[in-house]
Amino acid sequence: MAEHHPHHDPIEDNVDSHPGRVAIGVLVGFIALVVGIVLLAELALNVYADRSRKNDPAMSDAAIEQRIAPVAKLVVDPNAPAPTPPAQPANVAQVAAAPAAGGAAAGANAGKATFDKVCTACHTAGVLGAPKLGDKAAWAPRIATGKDTLYNAALHGLRAMPPKGGDASLSDADVKAAVDYMVNAAK
Repeated sequence: MAEHHPHHDPIEDNVDSHPGRVAIGVLVGFIALVVGIVLLAELALNVYADRSRKNDPAMSDAAIEQRIAPVAKLVVDPNAPAPTPPAQPANVAQVAAAPAAGGAAAGANAGKATFDKVCTACHTAGVLGAPKLGDKAAWAPRIATGKDTLYNAALHGLRAMPPKGGDASLSDADVKAAVDYMVNAAK
């Protein structure tokens, strides 16, 4: 009788019945291993060659300096004439000319001009609690503190209001004239 194996292994059966397939599989595996080693060696040689480009003209000190140099340079000629200031808008000229006209009317005009230019942004709508122009109830406690306190707040800032209403180019006289304009409007 034929011997009967209680456990049947299909791999052993395949190896026994197809030795040519096994040989081809081993050969393909060997070729894949050789190709892999050759590719890794090529990669290693290329990386090493890239690191040692001492003779490459693009890696010379002069070429590197040229690539990282600034695109522009600022040169100031000490003998050049001073630049002329830009023309001022008409309302700035009015504010500057108003005190020269003299009297209380000139101060009121300067105050209104400064208010219209800077202060109106917050004091017309009451932005962030700014007292509205002409609101007697809102201005009364502020007026009671005295003009010097109001001037100080306007010149140096208070809570959300920046110094000089955010326009640092204003003169102290212009800011004080604007405060006087708003106080007079609330009386």
